[in-house]
Amino acid sequence: MKTRFYRAVGVFLLLFPFLPGQHLSSFHLSAQTYETQYRRPVSRVMEDVARRFNVRFKFDANVDTAGVTLTYADFRIRPYSLEQTLDNICKHFDWNWWKQSGNLYKIKRYEYARRHEDEGRQLLRYLSSLYSNEQQWEQRRALLRQDVRRLLAIDAFLDSCVPSPRPLLSAVRRHDGYTTQNICLELTPGQHVFGTIYSPDTRRYRRDPRFRSGFPLIICPDGHWPSRYRADEQQRLATLARMGAICVDFDLYGYGQSAAEVGDHHTPRAHVFQAACGLRLLDYMLSARNDIDTTRVAACGGSGGGTHTVLLSLLDSRITASAPVVHVASHFDGGCPCESGMPVQLAGGGTCEAELAAVIAPRPLLLVSDGGDWTSTTPQLEYPFLQRIYGFYGAGERVRNVHLPDEGHDFGPNKRQAVYQFFIDIFQLDPSQLDESRVTILPEEQLRSKGM
Repeated sequence: MKTRFYRAVGVFLLLFPFLPGQHLSSFHLSAQTYETQYRRPVSRVMEDVARRFNVRFKFDANVDTAGVTLTYADFRIRPYSLEQTLDNICKHFDWNWWKQSGNLYKIKRYEYARRHEDEGRQLLRYLSSLYSNEQQWEQRRALLRQDVRRLLAIDAFLDSCVPSPRPLLSAVRRHDGYTTQNICLELTPGQHVFGTIYSPDTRRYRRDPRFRSGFPLIICPDGHWPSRYRADEQQRLATLARMGAICVDFDLYGYGQSAAEVGDHHTPRAHVFQAACGLRLLDYMLSARNDIDTTRVAACGGSGGGTHTVLLSLLDSRITASAPVVHVASHFDGGCPCESGMPVQLAGGGTCEAELAAVIAPRPLLLVSDGGDWTSTTPQLEYPFLQRIYGFYGAGERVRNVHLPDEGHDFGPNKRQAVYQFFIDIFQLDPSQLDESRVTILPEEQLRSKGM
């Protein structure tokens, strides 16, 4: 009798390896056997994990625990690590966990474009081991460029585009120190890129030696906020134009006027289509205008526009400076198909946005990051990684990071100020014209191309 009792106690302790006060939910002990694979309802397991580690769990809408059981449930618990415990549970169901504020954790379906910070750290460490000097990095860069073009299928897409399309241009509107003009350019048969050109008032800069060879050009891919017609985008592009740069933005695939032509934005075609929009606008601006300094050509965008800033800078060597805002991270590739719908992150055997951003080295690069999104790690992870690569060229000062730890995911005033200062420094823009209050915010209707 005593033997049976101690055996039962031993089994109980095996199945309940908890400290006092950290008890599992009650369940039928008889169900917990080798024959049943020590199976338990996953909802009960998560309740026990929450009590043990004093945390809370929020389940995403696409995570359903009703009636779902977990094999070898209690063997997956690591009393010394909540994170490893969650890894052992979530990976069984193709879920993932994400720490939110305080003691709240969110359980979501696996997302191929999103990883934990430590995975980003390990990836950067691995990538850094592939090159230790300029020659090795340039070999790696050539491979990345080749693979990204292939995986994006950009060359085949460009071959399908309308050759030498005739643009539809609106009348030029004059404002305080700058002008605006809408542009519509047929990209593929029946589908167009819609944008607006912001140009300096040439009368102000006619004799300015900084612009004797022409004005800098900045291609500005848009993010998802929610369209290019919003006030902060107009403020940014118009202010840059007032200071002496020609800026062009354009609708995302399926946003703005593009929505009437292509419908759903959430398709991998958006990835290559948007890249082609930037390339074709660049082609047009450099071929059709004689007031652009081809040695000063940049890309600048935020969030999803930051993704395409990095991509455009990689694809086209005519880009001489890059300013992705609230985007570049080693552990996030952009969750929208327009950013990661085509598998460019598999280039070179596996890469990330930080390494893709480095392809422009040693040309000037600005990263603007904040404490409220995935770029919170930039000062500790991505920026030092990029500084090392720029160091191969003795050009460490050409890569910058402006980090705003108390801000979130937007293109707010401080982020715009960082962009203004970057282009003042590298393109010799006129800081005396930096005054957003002089910008006229146009209604959406005036930024849409007519006759389409």
